[in-house]
Amino acid sequence: MNYLKFLLLVLLGTTFLITSCKDDEVVCTETTWYEDADGDNLGNPDVSQTACDQPEGYVADNTDTDDTGTSTATGATPVSAFDEFNSDAVTISFDGDEITIESNALLNHTSPYWDEDNVLYIDPVVANEQQMSPGKINEGSYTVTVPTIPEIAAASSATGLGAIGIAISGAPIFNDEEGPNVQLSENVASGFDYAGGHMGPTGYHYHLEAADVEENTLLSQDDEKLVGILQDGFLLYGRKCNSTGAYPTDLDESGGHNSSTQHSDGDEFYHYHIINEFYTGSYIVLFGVDLKGTPSPIM
Repeated sequence: MNYLKFLLLVLLGTTFLITSCKDDEVVCTETTWYEDADGDNLGNPDVSQTACDQPEGYVADNTDTDDTGTSTATGATPVSAFDEFNSDAVTISFDGDEITIESNALLNHTSPYWDEDNVLYIDPVVANEQQMSPGKINEGSYTVTVPTIPEIAAASSATGLGAIGIAISGAPIFNDEEGPNVQLSENVASGFDYAGGHMGPTGYHYHLEAADVEENTLLSQDDEKLVGILQDGFLLYGRKCNSTGAYPTDLDESGGHNSSTQHSDGDEFYHYHIINEFYTGSYIVLFGVDLKGTPSPIM
């Protein structure tokens, strides 16, 4: 009899332990995950699997209409941004899914690189006269056609010598090189005017962010102003972000990110910022990295 009681107690205890273990188990809630073949954090709605934990190469989003890895749409360039461009120098034309920007390069701010008879001529403010390059600002011709909805390409593209963009003033934007495989130096930069520009074989152009001087009333200097548009169709803004009022902390290797700007009415789109880093000495370059989109030639 005692043996039967003992056996019964053992069976009851085992049942209690099994029940307790089951009560402690974590309930698995399965989620549908979508394949992200191109790594843009947008999933392919046609390829999915369910799992409790996120599988490698899958995301919860299912809005990617092109998951092939060739390119990623980033939103249309806000039309109001083009109101910032100097209308005396720059003409903007819209044709379906393309935008053409044409400039005569006659910028609208003062500079010691103007002829002394020009009303925009001023004596050098920050430029070392001994290091100023020869030549005077004159009329040029720069034209680029870019998509209204530029896309991030599968691979970034290095910029070349010559114009890589057109600034709001109408002057071309150059990269961080002064010649083939010759990086900008403090010595050369010391001859730039307060706008961060100087003369070259093809005319006046910018390399650097404008200086913080009272003569600078138009160009971005440690702020969120629009600088211009680059040859892949993405806009370039100053060092600060309009959506936060501060330096952005989520920039990619090209100084770009998705956010709203003063021109997009709350809509987010991909654009560049001047990277908040000194390039050489006290100088900050406008754009010295690779383009994220597909560059169009500037003629």
